[in-house]
Amino acid sequence: MKSRMKTTSFFSSVDMDYAPRIKSESSCRLDLTQEKNQLNGTQREIEVFFFRSVSSEIFPSASTPKMPAENSIPYDRDAEPFVEVDPTGRFGRYDDLLGSGAVKKVYRAFDQEEGIEVAWNQVRLRNFSGDPVFINRLRSEVQLLSTLNNKYIIVCYSVWNDDEHNTLNFITEVCTSGNLRDYRKKHRHVSIKALKKWSKQVLEGLDYLHTHEPCIIHRDLNCSNIFVNGNIGQVKIGDLGFAAIVGRSHAAHSIIGTPEYMAPELYEEDYTEMVDIYSFAMCLLEMVTMEIPYSECDSVAKIYKKVTTGIKPQAITKVTDDEVRAFIEKCIAQPRARPSASELLKDPFFDEVRDEDSEQTS
Repeated sequence: MKSRMKTTSFFSSVDMDYAPRIKSESSCRLDLTQEKNQLNGTQREIEVFFFRSVSSEIFPSASTPKMPAENSIPYDRDAEPFVEVDPTGRFGRYDDLLGSGAVKKVYRAFDQEEGIEVAWNQVRLRNFSGDPVFINRLRSEVQLLSTLNNKYIIVCYSVWNDDEHNTLNFITEVCTSGNLRDYRKKHRHVSIKALKKWSKQVLEGLDYLHTHEPCIIHRDLNCSNIFVNGNIGQVKIGDLGFAAIVGRSHAAHSIIGTPEYMAPELYEEDYTEMVDIYSFAMCLLEMVTMEIPYSECDSVAKIYKKVTTGIKPQAITKVTDDEVRAFIEKCIAQPRARPSASELLKDPFFDEVRDEDSEQTS
């Protein structure tokens, strides 16, 4: 049993969308939702923040950007021009916007060294001018998050401060097929076997985060921040902006996340990495039914009341496959009864895809 202690730190949140022109669900992309719920005669205010962020490596100054190396291909006046380049001259930003949020914009960009398209994320730090604590935490904890190296986690290539414009810029990889929610809506006829493959990859990513030293709790896993490379059937976890970096206790104490996917104990501000397992189950439920959990609720307060009183989402009644439903139920059990990501990866639920993986590697 894990002992509990106060979170040593957490990586706060900055809005982030990797997928091009994602049509976000309003329930998952509000900047700030405040709902007041009357429960047992006591008024409770629920504040749920929907910002995103990502990890980084270093924060060099961008006051004097360097131009590309002399041995690069000569500039073509007819080529699409860069609006700006990073301090090293490696990454160039185009003017077209891929997405935007309350504090961040995402632009199409190009990695001249590798010859690949990337996403240029730009955060306006002036939005946090009144919160120096946030900026300090951002700068310190991003050092750790930038070290993540797993094929099921979105890659961040570079990060730097632009002191002149007071922005934080970071470059991330771009998945070819957008996020899992939109991908699933586009491809409605998907086998259970394929869903198991995606689920297994998500668990591989969670297992990496949870067994990392220190432990990293995602806290906002949902289908809009799982991204897809459809040509190879690969999914990757992104939007680590809500991630909690915790000490030996693996315990955290902040209400963070997307209500439809939040475990009951997360609302109580005393939880471990098992909240990610609950969220994973909600993702699987959405993958199977193509319905966002608790979509029958028209407010955060109603979702909160159902979740905290143990009422399951109506979508679970639409799961006709007994094996899938039993697996979901296992993942949304009481925290101490929930299997870890490592344990779930060994579950018979994945025998079919695990055997296939073994054949491909042998």
